[in-house]
Parts: sequence; structure tokens; C-alpha cells
Amino acid sequence: MNWFRENRFLGAFLIAFVLCLAGSVWFLFSAKSDWDEASTRFNQTAAELNRLERLAPYPSPENVRKMKVYGEDYATALAKLKDELKMRGGPIAPLAPNEFQSQLRVAMTAVSEKARANKVKLPDNFFLGFDEFASALPKTEVAPLLGQELAQVEWLLNLFIDARIDSLTSFRRAPLADEHAASSALPTPKSGPGRTPATASKLIERNVVEATFVSTPAAARKVLNQIAGANQQFFIIRLWHVRNGKEKGPAREVAADANAVNPAAAPANSPTAKPSPTPGAALNFIVGNERIETSAKIEIVRFVF
Repeated sequence: MNWFRENRFLGAFLIAFVLCLAGSVWFLFSAKSDWDEASTRFNQTAAELNRLERLAPYPSPENVRKMKVYGEDYATALAKLKDELKMRGGPIAPLAPNEFQSQLRVAMTAVSEKARANKVKLPDNFFLGFDEFASALPKTEVAPLLGQELAQVEWLLNLFIDARIDSLTSFRRAPLADEHAASSALPTPKSGPGRTPATASKLIERNVVEATFVSTPAAARKVLNQIAGANQQFFIIRLWHVRNGKEKGPAREVAADANAVNPAAAPANSPTAKPSPTPGAALNFIVGNERIETSAKIEIVRFVF
């Protein structure tokens, strides 16, 4: 105690040093404990990750049952949708080239008679878009597809006629992909390892027709609604261009013409006054009596599966 009293500064320094040393030792042990705990957690997590990476994952029996049920439901719904879509395009029946030509002539006669009965004017020498087959036979492998397309085109033309259009000014059918292609000696495989990726992924085919007709606005609306809501075929309207037959609006009546209709109604001091309509006179409609020319590009979709 005498030494501490005589050396107060050194004694205080020693006491502070001992306290700091004890605190440093405590912090060191605390950090070591935290490091050991974190290292243990890391090793456990790494071991669990390695174990999971080496495992072969497989669902539980309950999930396997659910997956099978979902797969069966999906396959049933898909098959039902395919059957419904196939019914939209009509079946492709075996057809000889001469049989197709006979069907074409029968369809031409039926469409012409129906157009005559409904007072619809068709183009001269109208072969329903199959002009080249009116006097020549198609290839044997293309005849069934042409027969299906003939039924689709006839249905579309009957739709135009039933809507009571005034006239069909033009009708053009785009040729099929294999219509003018040279026939190969060996048939292309439809399935198997030799099937090309382009053929394997092809699920739909398109038949494109372009038509131009003159009609009233009501008839054009009816045609558009019936094509869009058709259940027998699967139609896609790619283009619908409408041009009014009267490109300019009605001219405004001058005062002289109005006074000529009813001169008594215009006072002498007002030469520009308009007369009141004469009782019993026919109304002159400004809009609603015009004719429109509609150009349409329609795709007839055929599903291939």
C-alpha cells in the first residue's frame, strides 16, 4: 500500500492494464465461440448440400398419383380439342382426279343456280377459283386436298350468296403447297426418325382465298359476322378493306333548288330561305343507300395432326 501511495501513476496504470487485458481475453474467447458456432453451421450446411446433390430426386407416391391424374385429364382434353378442330375443316376423303373434276362441275352448277335465284351476279366463266382444273386433271396425291378445299370454297360462296350481296367481282384462290410441285419417286415419311424437324412441327396448313364483292353495308356486315362466327369451318380474316361507292359526300342544296320545290314557302324578301317539306313528298336520305366494295383476304385453316 505504501508503494501504491508513493507510485500512484504507476499503480493506476497497472490496474488499467489488468482490466484491459481481462476485457481483451473475454472478447477473444467470445469471438472464438462465435467462430466455432458459425463454422459448425457452415460444415453442416455444406454436408447437407452435398448429400442433396448426390441424391436422385423423386416425388412422393401421392404426388406421383396426382401427376398421373393431371396427365390423363390433359390428354383427354387435348384429344377432345383435336377432334373438335378436325371437324371444323371437314374430313379428307380419298378422291380420284376425275372424281374431283366431276365434283367441281356439280359445285359450279349449284353455285350458279343459287346465285341466279338470289339475284347475285358472278364473274364470267366462274370456276370457283379452280380455273386450271376445269379442263385438266389434278395430280392424284393432291386430289383429296383439292376436294376438301372445294367444299370449303363452296361453303364460303354460299355464305356470300345467302347474305344477298349485289355482285362478286373477283374471286382468287391461292394454289396449295403441293399443287404444282413435282411428285417425287419416293414418298416422304410421315413419322419416324427420318422425319424432318420442319415436317414434325407442322400442325396447321392454310388455304388462302381473296374475294371482292359489291353490296350494301348491311350485307357486308352479315358476311363478316357469319365468317367470324362460322362453326363448320375455321376461318381467319386477314384483310377486310371497304371502299364506299360514293367517294364524295352529297352536295348541299342551293336556295334556288329549294325554292323551286316549294316557291310559296320562301318569302320575297328572303331568297335564301329554305322551304318546309311538302306533305306526302318522299324523303331524300343522305346516307344508307350507298353501295360499298369490300375486298377480303381469308385464310381457311386445316389442322394436321
